[in-house]
Amino acid sequence: MAPFQVTGKYAVATGGGSGITLAFVKLLLSKGCSVIVGDLQLQPAAEELAAEYPHPPTDSTRPSFVFHKTDVRSWPQLSQLWNTALSTFPRVDLVVPGAGIFEPPKSSFWNPPGVDGSPSEDSTECDPGVYSTIGTNLIHPIRLSQLAIGYWTTNKMEACLIFIGSIAGYTATAGTPFYYSSKAGLHAFVRSLGSFRKRLGIRVSCIAAHHIRTPLWEQPYCKMMLSPDEPMLEPEVIAEKMLELCENEEYGDGNILEVMPLGTIDEPRTSIRQVPYELLLPEAVTGLRGVFAEEEKLWQRLETKGMQT
Repeated sequence: MAPFQVTGKYAVATGGGSGITLAFVKLLLSKGCSVIVGDLQLQPAAEELAAEYPHPPTDSTRPSFVFHKTDVRSWPQLSQLWNTALSTFPRVDLVVPGAGIFEPPKSSFWNPPGVDGSPSEDSTECDPGVYSTIGTNLIHPIRLSQLAIGYWTTNKMEACLIFIGSIAGYTATAGTPFYYSSKAGLHAFVRSLGSFRKRLGIRVSCIAAHHIRTPLWEQPYCKMMLSPDEPMLEPEVIAEKMLELCENEEYGDGNILEVMPLGTIDEPRTSIRQVPYELLLPEAVTGLRGVFAEEEKLWQRLETKGMQT
């Protein structure tokens, strides 16, 4: 399998209107990778980037930035984003389900919907029921991945999936259980796809970022959680590590890469490690022989027919 390089590739990225995903989109464009961004809106920095890399490009050798307004909680809108990407670009090689929220009051476990005075905007009438935080942080990445994997396996393509997780995926607090459980679920999903590169040529990795300076922390419900005497990382640091997840041979097998600031404001340092999920494995597991046999049938089907979506 040839190394994956982003130059000359085409990407779909949700949440690219701001924050970590915007920093990664900017890096991809600088490397010659065109990107379609699905988000509710573009922040001024993203609008400037779109102007710098117009579509169609003024020079055929330059990549382009395309914006498609998308509410990632909506499956029809995710499908529209995906179909627009395929009609705009020759193909899609890289998918980044980067949109996420930090359990706002309008979709919080501690603000139940349907209660008088509750700020919740989640509906007790939705059927099937879903909380917006879970829909944004967990269900949308899974659905977008499903669309991408169906496309890649039916077309026998080598490709790449990069997710934005968090140390919340393996830590816990009572304050924001939707956020923590959604990130834990996302990490489990990434690890479930860990054999995709070996069997299908599809790289799968996740960045577990913590304390990154993004617009998320400017929201009133987040500001109170910040400690002014603790260091933060710039989103560009995370973007560089996401690029490594795309291109470095040591990644791509369901890896969860933790990147977080340590030290003090005056003497900050960056901690980087692969999260050792293997330490959680039991000493021995029984009763899985049939599970693995059925999994092998799945691999054979994906390798021969792909997955229809």
